Amino acid sequence: MEKQKLVILGGGESGVGSALLGKAKGYSVFLSDRGLLKDSYKLTLQQASIDFEEGTHTKDRILEADVVVKSPGIPDTVPLVVELLQAGVPVISEIEFAARYTHARLIGITGSNGKTTTTLLTYHLLKQAGLNVGLAGNIGDSFAKQVIDDQFDYYVLELSSFQLDGMFETHLHTAVLLNITPDHLDRYGYNFRNYVNSKFRILQNMSPKDHFIYFEDSTVITEGLAERSVEVNTLPVSLTKALTTGGYMAGEQLLASAGGNAVSIDLKTLPLKGKHNVINMLAASLAALTAGVAPETIAEGLLSFKNAAHRLEPVATIDGVQFINDSKATNVDSVYYALESMTAPTIWIAGGQDKGNDYSQLDEPVKQKVKALICLGKDNRKLIDYYTGKIPQITETQDIHDLIKQSLLWAVPGDVVLLSPACASFDLFKNYEDRGNQFKEAVHKAANEGINQ
Repeated sequence: MEKQKLVILGGGESGVGSALLGKAKGYSVFLSDRGLLKDSYKLTLQQASIDFEEGTHTKDRILEADVVVKSPGIPDTVPLVVELLQAGVPVISEIEFAARYTHARLIGITGSNGKTTTTLLTYHLLKQAGLNVGLAGNIGDSFAKQVIDDQFDYYVLELSSFQLDGMFETHLHTAVLLNITPDHLDRYGYNFRNYVNSKFRILQNMSPKDHFIYFEDSTVITEGLAERSVEVNTLPVSLTKALTTGGYMAGEQLLASAGGNAVSIDLKTLPLKGKHNVINMLAASLAALTAGVAPETIAEGLLSFKNAAHRLEPVATIDGVQFINDSKATNVDSVYYALESMTAPTIWIAGGQDKGNDYSQLDEPVKQKVKALICLGKDNRKLIDYYTGKIPQITETQDIHDLIKQSLLWAVPGDVVLLSPACASFDLFKNYEDRGNQFKEAVHKAANEGINQ
């Protein structure tokens, strides 16, 4: 019997992982990437005797596929993908492909903002409880690669809208939807409704035995849920009202209850700050409760959690001025939450590649918190035009070290310098990690120079 032909489009982490899984499951595998592969990925493919090409797509060979696993970075509108779909070839995501080969319980987490923090926190809570759990999706090692051995009882999956678009039969046992705000609209025909529909794909195939955790204060989510007929256990999260089941804030207490078990912990003791992180912590706590983690173990795990880099990450304090790296904040909604969590006068660093931002959403926190704006980007006209007359001091730079010097000139002890750009990083940096790392290095250099003087 002839082997089924599996074609992988894109040779990044998810693509190479899918190729390895396909090989392990008996497919005839071919990986194709229009760009150049990392040397480490090429070596992995060669060692596994997997056929691949880089710098081109051989269309005739790709169209022979029985199934295609597509990188989430490749839009469905690309002519080659359109041709595959017209030919009736299934085009799926790595998550969809890998989910076929695991018996583990799946916890999927999505949202325009906060999904990485919530995914890492949920994983941390399950891991601390001694559960046999893997971390995958839009973070960490390839889900498909981990499924080859399938040694975990649980997987916590961070799911982007692009990954959800390629999921059709995947069954999540717990799904988390944190928020839906305009983002990536260039991939959705500049139609917010299309993006909303993409996020709600997380509910497909769920059953009455499964759990759906969602932010009830979002009208976009509640209206979207009302439009859909889904039989599932709902666990809402709210910052504005008490709930008998779900998660909410009562004064300074974080309360989460599900399945007859409840977690209660003092917010002041927790390492994550800001209302957006209250939502993230409530959602992760509820997800852990659905996995059977004991309330006291969840409380201990919340206290010991350390967030990933570039998310409201304290860097250093220089002469009483605190520097915070929030380079991951690449949209206005993320910046809103960052500014909202500031408790001191703030020098705000913003700028980069604008994604059609509406800065009016930030009017209130900027008015309350921001004393100065430093624009870090090649084209800062939109930021400067909007905030002239609204923020007392504004300047711009393309040099990260000049930025630190300027912020220290304007700051007084007790102030905060916050890198929270609201924009993509590609005008001056490789990605948001590069931007955040360069910021941290410049801060540490300034701190060391100050000590040496």
